[in-house]
Amino acid sequence: MQPVIHSLLDTDLYKFTMWQTMLHRHPQTQAEYTFVCRNEPTYPLAQLVDEVNAQFDHLCGLSFRADELAYLGSWRFMKSDFIDFLRIFHFQREFISARAVGDQLEIIASGPQVHVMAFEIYVLAIVNELYFRRFDQTAALREGRQRLAAKIEHLNRFATTPALRHPFEFFDFGVRRRFSGDWQREVVATFKREVPQFFKGCSNVLYARDLDLVPIGTMAHEYLQTYQTLGVRLRDFQRAALEDWVQEYRGDLGTALTDVVGMDAFLADFDLYFAKLFDGLRHDSGDPVLWGEKALAHYEKLRIDAHTKRLVFSDGLDFERSIALYQHFADRTQCGFGIGTNLTNDMGLRTLHIVMKLTHANRQPVAKLSDSPGKLLCDDDTFLAYLRQVFKVDS
Repeated sequence: MQPVIHSLLDTDLYKFTMWQTMLHRHPQTQAEYTFVCRNEPTYPLAQLVDEVNAQFDHLCGLSFRADELAYLGSWRFMKSDFIDFLRIFHFQREFISARAVGDQLEIIASGPQVHVMAFEIYVLAIVNELYFRRFDQTAALREGRQRLAAKIEHLNRFATTPALRHPFEFFDFGVRRRFSGDWQREVVATFKREVPQFFKGCSNVLYARDLDLVPIGTMAHEYLQTYQTLGVRLRDFQRAALEDWVQEYRGDLGTALTDVVGMDAFLADFDLYFAKLFDGLRHDSGDPVLWGEKALAHYEKLRIDAHTKRLVFSDGLDFERSIALYQHFADRTQCGFGIGTNLTNDMGLRTLHIVMKLTHANRQPVAKLSDSPGKLLCDDDTFLAYLRQVFKVDS
């Protein structure tokens, strides 16, 4: 068997930042994460089940090495007790299962959240790489390199256009849906070499370390969703999550995710206190222009200079969309663009739209009412209706 994951650093930065927060704030939380494929694969994913289970066996045998812990510990926002926890951590095989259900691949990770929350990115990278190993590798890499060269050429042409007040900056957010780990490393190294004026970091902690890049990331939906079950009033869950984040990081990692119950409901909670403490906001669903205009109007209402804040866009981007958004907003605020699949899996093959989402915490359902209805994942209609009612979100 050729392992997909060789190092536990081969994951997104925000898995570590959320992990530390939950270990310190709510270590007793129980959680369940469920794998979902949102589009139709070229062949049934159930065919991969034996290979997936073999990869999980391998993953659960990995642990953090001394040099990896030293790298994580070098970040000022990582606490020594969390590094000590990682020193003895390894995944428990009993907490994750994969089986074929008809043509579908069912994967469920269930157990203490601090022991299962980190499975997500590894699971998605494993399924993706195993899936694409069955295609012609030579043809895919040839096409991928041609497309990568075209992206570099596009950026070089863009570099000749008149500059706006704030610079264009993009990051690689492509771990979860990459063609392969080797290809992601090649892509990241190429952007660093060819367009360093634009390419400012990646979410992959391993490649950030190896290629001397800035690791990028703060929080994901699972972090805020967990607070729907943590004993605060449901109406207050976003405020509670943001407050714990502020107390944990005290000025670091200041980009807040806005679409767990939609942008309007988020802004109702994002008062002057939070707006001053957080450096910016991240878009992950809905119309990005409408979202950005709402964000800027909110800062203006609070009499905050938007030039001191950053809007990070991360929903299904390519360079054409990113540059268009940059040209719309960059004279009014700082911008950043997290690009995923279009960087690490643009090979001329139809990609998988797979996720591994938190579905229950503390044996209660959680949900996301994002600004894109297709991203909803919750199997409890009663809880969904209640959440919509509490936050006045239309069906």
